[in-house]
Amino acid sequence: MADDFKTLEYRVDGHIAKMTLTRPEILNRMDDQTSEEVVRVFEGLRRPGQIRALIIASTGKTFSAGGDLDEVIRLCDDFDRRMDAYEMGRRLLHSMTELTIPVVLALHGDTYGLGTSMALSADIVVACKTANIGDPHVKVGLVAGDGGTLVWPAALGWARTKRHLLTGDPITAEEAHRLGGISDLVDTPDECLPLAEKIAKKISELPPVAVQFTKRAINHAMQRQLLDNFEFAMALEQYSMTTEDIREAVAAFKEKRKPVYTGR
Repeated sequence: MADDFKTLEYRVDGHIAKMTLTRPEILNRMDDQTSEEVVRVFEGLRRPGQIRALIIASTGKTFSAGGDLDEVIRLCDDFDRRMDAYEMGRRLLHSMTELTIPVVLALHGDTYGLGTSMALSADIVVACKTANIGDPHVKVGLVAGDGGTLVWPAALGWARTKRHLLTGDPITAEEAHRLGGISDLVDTPDECLPLAEKIAKKISELPPVAVQFTKRAINHAMQRQLLDNFEFAMALEQYSMTTEDIREAVAAFKEKRKPVYTGR
């Protein structure tokens, strides 16, 4: 795999690959460029060869701040760009759920939006208990279409999914762990990556066919839902980008005032 990434670092050490988001200065937002590079990593691992596990990590205080509000407005105004983003979102979720090798994610800090969808799509998540996990799509007038309505119910159940996706309120990693959505919990951010690396190493030392086919069996139901729930939600998110309310939400946020929505 070509090592010409601008927004992330990709390295292979023996049987373990590691992808690290490397733009802490903008809180590792999942913009067009980052999404494209993440998809390139995932699609490049469809035939993993000697790689038996993938670690996903990030830098700075925040794992990922999700999307960018200015980019949201640009997508609203540019149909072609919106369709490109739509296709990239589809490729990201499809390619991640199709990976045969286990994905171990180190969630050292807060994550929102598409960053959260990627985190909750991982097979094993090692999280710092103080991290916040959120999907604030509705707060800016958008349907939670880029994976939220798929991965949240699988990780946290329907009741808590509705509570958080319909309000945009985050949930703590400690509470997500209690509910079964986070596999491993640590006390400090610095403990996340070492434990993720330890788990990935343990997986890499097991018979790869047995591990990968077990993952395929577990993920089979989610892959079927991708063709129904996820595609439907993505289509509805595109529709929500045509409303007046999305522009009001972004304007109110920037102007630090209370928004006035019309439902149009």
